[in-house]
Amino acid sequence: MLVRETPLFIDGPSGPLEALYLDVADARGAVLICHPNPVQGGTMLNKVVSTLQRTARDAGYVTLRFNYRGVGQSAGSHDMGQGEVADAQAAAAWLRAAHPGLPLVLMGFSFGGFVATALAGRLEAEGVALQHLFMIAPAVMRLTEQFPVPQRCPVTLVQPDADEVVSPALVYDWSDSLSRPHELLKVAECGHFFHGKLTDLKDLLLPRLSN
Repeated sequence: MLVRETPLFIDGPSGPLEALYLDVADARGAVLICHPNPVQGGTMLNKVVSTLQRTARDAGYVTLRFNYRGVGQSAGSHDMGQGEVADAQAAAAWLRAAHPGLPLVLMGFSFGGFVATALAGRLEAEGVALQHLFMIAPAVMRLTEQFPVPQRCPVTLVQPDADEVVSPALVYDWSDSLSRPHELLKVAECGHFFHGKLTDLKDLLLPRLSN
């Protein structure tokens, strides 16, 4: 039987946030997924975000994806920084309250990779333990000193080597600069939006979620 996500609204710092939530029986964890740049048309329905959601579902995780402020039916207007991280923090709080006993995984694609990473740093500073952070073609140029990178949770960075939106060299340099352990996975002959490579992305992530 096909299990569909449930549409709902979460209380956000600028008003209600539109979201899609999937509960699963005997879940092994909960995954929050952050979508790409809203100014460039990114929403929670982006095909890479949808692939992340299905991968987490197939690995046995509860999932939550949401629209940032000013996207879809979410209230507010774009902030392109702290505001979207605050939105993600509200979504994470809702998910943790709904499933207090489950470990939390964060995933983000492109601009959402920045949001998820900034949120991970913020949650760790509050004493929240995370199971894993997955950064997919992340906008690392946005990770300035005001957005500390998490230091304790496992981090997996997936970067297409033919990315036309986020410079692969920039991401590789950022990865090299990290003092903390992390995993860098390069996807050959792949553009930013994983055209023709979504199955490859799922194949990379599924065993790492299933461990």
